[in-house]
Amino acid sequence: MEPVHLAKALTTFDDLWSPRIVTTVNDYDVRLAKAEGEHVWHVHEDTDEFFLVVEGELTIALREPEGERAVVLPRGALFTVPRGTWHKPHAAAGTAILVLEPTGTSSTGDAHDPVPGHVDSTTGHAWHS
Repeated sequence: MEPVHLAKALTTFDDLWSPRIVTTVNDYDVRLAKAEGEHVWHVHEDTDEFFLVVEGELTIALREPEGERAVVLPRGALFTVPRGTWHKPHAAAGTAILVLEPTGTSSTGDAHDPVPGHVDSTTGHAWHS
């Protein structure tokens, strides 16, 4: 096992909304993704979803019992979407995110709106340095 340099890892792929598994921690994947534009409304019924903004800015729209709201995450900010919360990430151009989820978790959740062609519905792709 060698250290993973996130900036270097980001140079090894170009696909948007298509996370690469850069390491695992116990039964969790640490996924790195480039992001731009809208993802899809989706929900993870049984797990929280952790986001850390590596580059750029990510906005996460949330559907909560009190109504909809948006959380804006600049570079270096992190946020955890609680399990069972419908959410839709939206990224500015040049955004990169690190996501922590249990291994095997779909990037589009357990339920979702129709998935647009620019979003990869995946449990993560192996990363090759």
